Amino acid sequence: MEQRFDVAVIGGGPAGLIGALDLARLRRRVILFDGGRPRAAMIPVSHNYPGALEGMPGTRLLGTLREQLGRYAVETVHAAVERLDTREDGDVEVRWSGGALAVPAVLLATGAADIEPEMPHLAEARRSGHLRYCPVCDGYEVIDQRVGVIVADDAGLGEVSYLRQFTASLTVLLVHGHRISEAARRSLRETGTPCFDTVTQAIRAEGAEVIVPHAGGEFRCDSLYCALGMRVHSGLATALGATADAAGYLEIDPHHRTGIPGLYAAGDVAQGLNQITVAFGGAAIAASAIHLDLRARGR
Repeated sequence: MEQRFDVAVIGGGPAGLIGALDLARLRRRVILFDGGRPRAAMIPVSHNYPGALEGMPGTRLLGTLREQLGRYAVETVHAAVERLDTREDGDVEVRWSGGALAVPAVLLATGAADIEPEMPHLAEARRSGHLRYCPVCDGYEVIDQRVGVIVADDAGLGEVSYLRQFTASLTVLLVHGHRISEAARRSLRETGTPCFDTVTQAIRAEGAEVIVPHAGGEFRCDSLYCALGMRVHSGLATALGATADAAGYLEIDPHHRTGIPGLYAAGDVAQGLNQITVAFGGAAIAASAIHLDLRARGR
């Protein structure tokens, strides 16, 4: 591309769209790379989105943000960025299947993805609200319900503990072929939390219930949480030498700078709470820092 851009924003989710919007309003020339369907598109209805009195579906949220961004001179490329490289002049080179360009700054908003169980009908269960992934987002919606939590190891049991503030009716469902420690089993027994082993690779909904077969029969509940962890899409940054924590989240300073000059991160790819409002705030902080840093560099 011959046109000169100030900033490349990588990611078409809430953080990327707000980051691009704020940068455009700061009169920065922005190119946005949208590599596909963001995690927010999977939200059936968000009830903790400010101002949405009846809740906000993720697709509508993204559509509104895209429409708003479309009112500004932001170039959008519908492609996944494959590589970043630093250059001797201090710019960052962005490469994708359709080409390459160099920019003074990059805002990485590539997000993360939930690790899903290998079961049929997951998309239907998500849309209906039977299958959930974020008790921080929607634990309020399962108050006093019968809730199952799918885990593969001890790490997933932290979600079980978190959910206890919303409901006492909890059951652990262990993915087939995986184990939890004896200490973890003892802790579950002490709290009166059943644990079903060898959960089969199936899930189905019957009316208001969701049903999961297991070796001893079937488990019925009102809502099912998946606690198998996250895949953080931080590889573009770590390949440059940026630091990530043990879970893969990029380490950032209070202005959302990574350790690589010219590279910033916001949203689910960066350290912090995986929330839409947090993504918005992080993107706004990063956009302001990018603008001021570029001014300091005479750009």
